[in-house]
Amino acid sequence: MPTADKRAILDEISETLQNSGALYVTKYKGMSVAQANKLRGAFRKGNVHYKVYKNKLMKLAMQELGGYDEMLPLLTEQNAFAFVEDELSAPAKVLKDFIKDNNDKPEFRAALIDGDFYGPDQLVVLAAMRSKDEIIGDILGLLMAPITNAVGALQAQGSNLVGAVKTVAVKSEN
Repeated sequence: MPTADKRAILDEISETLQNSGALYVTKYKGMSVAQANKLRGAFRKGNVHYKVYKNKLMKLAMQELGGYDEMLPLLTEQNAFAFVEDELSAPAKVLKDFIKDNNDKPEFRAALIDGDFYGPDQLVVLAAMRSKDEIIGDILGLLMAPITNAVGALQAQGSNLVGAVKTVAVKSEN
């Protein structure tokens, strides 16, 4: 049975997991404090919550909630966890750029996005995912295209009609 302090942390982890659409796991071994702070700042800009929890507490929370079976074997060594609610690919984009600029640190271990597991070799795929806003913009563009075309056609027809009336009027005068 966890102590009161550990129970509070366990409850915090559980609530964070429940409110997150995605969980990213990184191994931060070998990172300096400055690098860790820089990464945390980059995540903050992307509205991503990045935190280090003890693997044992994380495992307990995951087991209590269920649905994290593929993540449990990864809870060894020094892990940090990125939680995101809305922009599910944001952590991947931050990690990809950060890892490239910081000697392959931290090591991306895996992600669980809406119940789907992504292994360490899929960071590039995750980073290439389009954002929710980009997808909505594309959909709106597709929906607006027929309306724009219809308005253009009506305007063209209107100008043709005006031209025809002017031609008829000119012919009538002659």
